[in-house]
Amino acid sequence: MLKEAADLIKKSKYAIAFTGAGISVESGIPPFRGENGIWNKYEEKLFDIVYFNSHKKEAWDMLCDGFYENAVKAKPNVAHFLLAELEKNGNLKSIITQNIDNLHTKAGNKTVYEVHGNIANLLCQTDGSKYSIADFDLKSAPLCRECGAILKPDFVFFGEQLPEYDLNKSIEDCHKCDLLIIIGSTGIVYPAASMPNLAKENGAKIIEVNPQESVYSNTIADIYIKMGAVDFAENIKKFLD
Repeated sequence: MLKEAADLIKKSKYAIAFTGAGISVESGIPPFRGENGIWNKYEEKLFDIVYFNSHKKEAWDMLCDGFYENAVKAKPNVAHFLLAELEKNGNLKSIITQNIDNLHTKAGNKTVYEVHGNIANLLCQTDGSKYSIADFDLKSAPLCRECGAILKPDFVFFGEQLPEYDLNKSIEDCHKCDLLIIIGSTGIVYPAASMPNLAKENGAKIIEVNPQESVYSNTIADIYIKMGAVDFAENIKKFLD
């Protein structure tokens, strides 16, 4: 299956990747759902935009309590670097990611569509100012340096729309691609999870990499590789040379 997957990647004219929490778990970032997931530690309401807007200090108390520190310190793993190398070599056109951890960019990928936003950025909902988290120590709620309002993490909360540009570019690439590589997505977080189905409907081959079967495994996947992201990256390299 690894050789078949590598052959598809090498023969593809327009391959893209679709990544979920599973690719970043091996970099030490916990998933939101499942064992050791964020929802086991924090209440989901803390990530609801209505709750955030009316309880900003309480929400930031949680965000400053390890959530941001883990994400900021995390480093890309070999699976992230594999995708960066594929893009550099011309074998991958873009990445659509459900992740907010910025690890694809850290690994070197240039074309990354972040359909749930990016934890590395902060937004002022009052005057539209944007900041990098590197500008703050995050020991308490960060304040806008223009108007003094409490900033919002620039990722998508429950109740918010997906970022229009990233969403539209993702849909465009799902129409154009002839191969989509799923890595670490369970396929249950919509509307982003519909992207692989859209690619399949437009004739693309689907490679899925997941240690456990997902909603894609027995429905749209042409090749299902039952591996974690790191194992996959380490084992497919010899077939890509």
